[in-house]
Amino acid sequence: MFGLVDAVSFYARAEKVFDPTIRHKPVVVLTNNDGCICAVCPIARQLGVPKFVPYFKIKAFLEKHNVVVRSSNYELYADLSERMMNVIARYSDNHYVYSIDESFLHFKNFSCVDSWFDYGHVIRKAVWRETRLPVGVGFGATLTLAKAANHASKKLSGFDGVAVIDDKASRKEILSRMSLTEVWGIGSKLGKRLSILGLKNGWDLANQSPKAMRGQFGVVVERTVNELNGMPCLNWDEIGQDKQEIFSTRSFGQRVTDGHALKAALSSHASIVGAKVRRQGSLIKRLVIFASSSPHDDSYYKKSVIYEFPIATDNTLKLVGAISYVFDSIYRPGVSFYRCGVGGVELENSQFQQEDMFSLSVNNPPLMKCYDQINHRYGRGAVEVAVAEKNEKWAMRRNFLSPRSTSNWSEIPKINC
Repeated sequence: MFGLVDAVSFYARAEKVFDPTIRHKPVVVLTNNDGCICAVCPIARQLGVPKFVPYFKIKAFLEKHNVVVRSSNYELYADLSERMMNVIARYSDNHYVYSIDESFLHFKNFSCVDSWFDYGHVIRKAVWRETRLPVGVGFGATLTLAKAANHASKKLSGFDGVAVIDDKASRKEILSRMSLTEVWGIGSKLGKRLSILGLKNGWDLANQSPKAMRGQFGVVVERTVNELNGMPCLNWDEIGQDKQEIFSTRSFGQRVTDGHALKAALSSHASIVGAKVRRQGSLIKRLVIFASSSPHDDSYYKKSVIYEFPIATDNTLKLVGAISYVFDSIYRPGVSFYRCGVGGVELENSQFQQEDMFSLSVNNPPLMKCYDQINHRYGRGAVEVAVAEKNEKWAMRRNFLSPRSTSNWSEIPKINC
């Protein structure tokens, strides 16, 4: 049996954990630089607050209904996520953190569980008791069915936070109430193509011939159909496989015209990408570096350059060196830069690196290990390459930021007795 535990409106609920005054109020959370709404709590959803709408367009509506607005507090969310995952991990043989608010569970030696419904509520109560975060719990014979059950536990009427798909009747009940695009792995484009065949919901898809689906739509849809019928096709390694591309991008809090500030921002992104690839044991062969003005500007400017390393590397110093090498071809005087970023697009496994007879490796594992350990202990940016100095112009704008109650000493909650 597989399970999926997913927090309900995670960002918005996390804002309520340490602020009792807003627990019964509508709350929304904004994206980077307070741009768009990315999270809506259930109370705000009942008011009709949409997601992914620019904040300035709906600001008057939010003020009219006294909706609490918060900037994304990533430090707080990451800490609460880690606490939630630690609780969840106690209730299964194995678990895989799928995203900041989702964790897959695998149950091998749990034949003693009499009722998966009851066991799901045990998990929910434990997470609530220790983190004050509400979660939905879904169980199924495959990863895709567990995902569908989790969807039902939170979105479909008749379920109180826990759903189980363990026979044909429960599969039909839940899948027939799910649209095609609500099935894990079926995106909007694929959903439109499937609807042309007359398919309307997940149950319709489950009743298709896997071979026919493969012939028309490929192996991914074939495996999805099998999974919907209780035949495991996805395994732990596939959902937990290393990323093939790693990016770090962000829009600026204020427009940047100074070349030095832009280079600092790009170098900072390169440092972030380097740390990420080292965490998953990868090396970068090609590095994408780009910067642009706003697409809403009269004269839109965007420049992207690919730098190829002779030997794949995870050395932050070499990544930042690549920024300096191509910078003159990216920067244009007079442009008000709105966004920039760096990405590793051709990654190799560090354990199986193909060496070059004529080029020496530029990697320095001991140095990078020390670099990462210091930043892990004292916070990201404690040690940084000199060119990546912080600049308030490109720092993220967060005008509605709540206290970092669990990660900053000066912002720890105070109780007056």
